Amino acid sequence: MAESRLRVRVGSDALQELVEELAARLRRAVVIDDPLVRLICSSQHFGDEDPVRIRSLLRGRADDEIIRYVLDQGVARWPKPGFIEGSDDLGLLARYCVPLRERGELLGLLMVVVPDKTLTPEETDAVARAVPAITAQMRADQLAADAEDADMQEMLFSLFGTSEAARATARQRILDGGALPDAPYAVVTVVQVSRSAEPPGHVELALRGALERFLRTRSADGVMAVTPDGAALLQVSDRPLTAPELTDQATAVREALTAYLDASAAPVLGVGGPADGLAEAWASHGQAVVAARAARRLPHLKGIGAWESLGELAVLLQVPDHALNRSLLPRPLTLLLDSPGGQRLEETLACFLDNAGSIPRTAEALQIHRTSLYYRLRQIQEITGLDLDSGGDRLSLHLGLRLHALLGAQTAESTV
Repeated sequence: MAESRLRVRVGSDALQELVEELAARLRRAVVIDDPLVRLICSSQHFGDEDPVRIRSLLRGRADDEIIRYVLDQGVARWPKPGFIEGSDDLGLLARYCVPLRERGELLGLLMVVVPDKTLTPEETDAVARAVPAITAQMRADQLAADAEDADMQEMLFSLFGTSEAARATARQRILDGGALPDAPYAVVTVVQVSRSAEPPGHVELALRGALERFLRTRSADGVMAVTPDGAALLQVSDRPLTAPELTDQATAVREALTAYLDASAAPVLGVGGPADGLAEAWASHGQAVVAARAARRLPHLKGIGAWESLGELAVLLQVPDHALNRSLLPRPLTLLLDSPGGQRLEETLACFLDNAGSIPRTAEALQIHRTSLYYRLRQIQEITGLDLDSGGDRLSLHLGLRLHALLGAQTAESTV
């Protein structure tokens, strides 16, 4: 079940036969790639292989650098066949590229290696006559995979939903179908993509391409659900996946999406905390959604948020967007922020609270004398009317500062 649409990328026997027939006619190497320039199937070669082709055959995919190079030439939007320029630096020979479309949707790219960028009229005609059958076979393979994708998406959405009965049913269907083993640990990663100018279906394909390598790893088994603007990856394992493992995984997914998508897509990822198997995966999913929100709002996270490292932000980020505004700040804090020298006093207060009220550590971090620190703290108490020796007052100010940081990050993001 975890293979789903990946079957199209492997290439059915019928599609492979069509490719071999065309290659034999042309006496040239022919390749079918998906819209992300990932190998679906390939013919034999005729002495026209280049380093890029060899690496792609060995690894099952082109390097990210090659993918970006080809996509930057606009092949996903080409209305008709054309030549992809070769690159000596990349080890890439020129290719004749035919976008394979059905009703406007790009299903893949037919590539013919043509080092001198010269095809005879007979060769061009042979390619044109082969395209309809190849396109039809690709669509048939895709439709079969889409049915399985839709079924898995429905099960995962139910598994992550609010109905306990629906979650139990979805869990049993997943186990009965063999999609996942009944492992003791589960974790969910959520990917969110901004609206971009990508062609229809390209974002979904990119999400699948970025996540598919994590459906089967040495440590975990997974399934995924993909929508036009996001995806959820559910993984189960015999031991909890470590924070470094999950961070490396999220980084790899984000790097892949950067190669597949235009910069306007601005993907972010949220990693949920570990859950007790499939029965509690809904909790990890909810945490992953919050973590993705953190990744979107806080630039220093560099597009990846992890629930386990959010601390008190995990609570603040569950405030609805329409309510997350300056009105939530405690009034004593707003008085401080609006006062003369407010920025300096805010920094002093934040450092003092982050250091658990330690005068020596705070003075050292701010690189000021303790006398100066005591003076600033008295100013803060006078302006706010709060007692910094009170645990409740400290908590109010500390949460207020964290909220203010979130609002500041949101304002900065909206001006980009």
